[in-house]
Amino acid sequence: MDSTPLASAEVISAIQQLESSNAPNKAQSYSQLLRKILDNSTPDALAPNLIAYVESILGETLGIVASRPLLTEFAECFKELKKPEVRVEVGQRAFEILQPRAGSFEEQDTAIKESVAQAYQQEEDYISAARVLQSITLDSPQRRVSADYKAELWIRIVRCYLEEEDPTSANGYLNRVKNILPDVQNRETRVHFQLCQARILDSQRQFLDASSAYLGISLEPMVEEEERLTTLSEAIKCAVLAPAGPQRSRTLARLYKDDRATSTEEHAILEKIFLDRLLEPAEVKAFADKLKPHQLALTADGSTVLDKAILDHNLLAASRLYANIHIDALAGLLGVDRERAERDAAKMIEQGRLAGHIDQIEEVVFFGGEGTGEKLQAGQSQGDTTFGSALKKWDANVQGLAEEVERVTTMLQNEHPEFYEAHMVH
Repeated sequence: MDSTPLASAEVISAIQQLESSNAPNKAQSYSQLLRKILDNSTPDALAPNLIAYVESILGETLGIVASRPLLTEFAECFKELKKPEVRVEVGQRAFEILQPRAGSFEEQDTAIKESVAQAYQQEEDYISAARVLQSITLDSPQRRVSADYKAELWIRIVRCYLEEEDPTSANGYLNRVKNILPDVQNRETRVHFQLCQARILDSQRQFLDASSAYLGISLEPMVEEEERLTTLSEAIKCAVLAPAGPQRSRTLARLYKDDRATSTEEHAILEKIFLDRLLEPAEVKAFADKLKPHQLALTADGSTVLDKAILDHNLLAASRLYANIHIDALAGLLGVDRERAERDAAKMIEQGRLAGHIDQIEEVVFFGGEGTGEKLQAGQSQGDTTFGSALKKWDANVQGLAEEVERVTTMLQNEHPEFYEAHMVH
């Protein structure tokens, strides 16, 4: 075979000869030309040579019946091209030619679009990749498309949008997958759906739901062990970022009791949060370095999601250490100003995530442990719900003291009866 690199002019000359030829082996000659273009074209000439080839086989000199197998062969060779920029350039021209005749070449059109989308992904142009994938025809009388293929295609689109931090567009296509999920047989596709769902919940800051979704994937047997540990780490991160309260405590307990948690980098902070210990700034910074940009996004008050989560946690941890605390002391413990400390404590109490009440006259926060998770009704006070339990705790303390005194006097009577008789009042 001649290995001399082909220039575009030589390819055009060869194509013109084929177009004017009436030889019975014309299709075979086109196949040979395609192979020669792929093997011998210079890097700069490869794209224009392939464009000229596509224009010829989809031109008027060949009918649909002859063009279809040639385009199928081209699509197979096209996806093997190494350089993504060549696939993008040639693919875009192929789309233009195929657009008015796409109904006659649906399978070939789909194959070329899939290859171009993959090229865009290699170039990290995920929006363009998503647009190309969206243009693939799925509802056509010409061919039957399975639920598995639709789900796989839509999940690729979802992942492209997630790479561009666009959970809204991603969620639209995820909902399409959800509608046909009962008909999807491929287990791997179903796992990818779960992962995309977890990532969208994560991006939308629905951290408790995201944590549960990541944990479910980490328990999936068909997922590689390394990937399972990665998703478990993501589950821990989301649980840490979730608002403090009963639901989060249940999620943390489930993660902490998972034997694999000790193998993750997040185990140390998970343990301190689960055990309601105060977190130090250095620990928080080390954890923040592992988070994604959306997990460090600023909230309306100018703080990050992590700042808010840690503040809520430390408030809950303080309630385990103190029965009551002055607002100034609480602010110093939390590392914020007194207005922020009072405001956050009041909000957590109002939302039912922390039991207690605030005496604004004395400027003291009274804690009653973890809240019920139910938001207080208008006019209701956490003091109403915790006052009875505080009295019961007082009664239990008095009873415990009385029983201890009784135990000591009984011991004195048994061990030193003379001392007991001389000193005890009857």
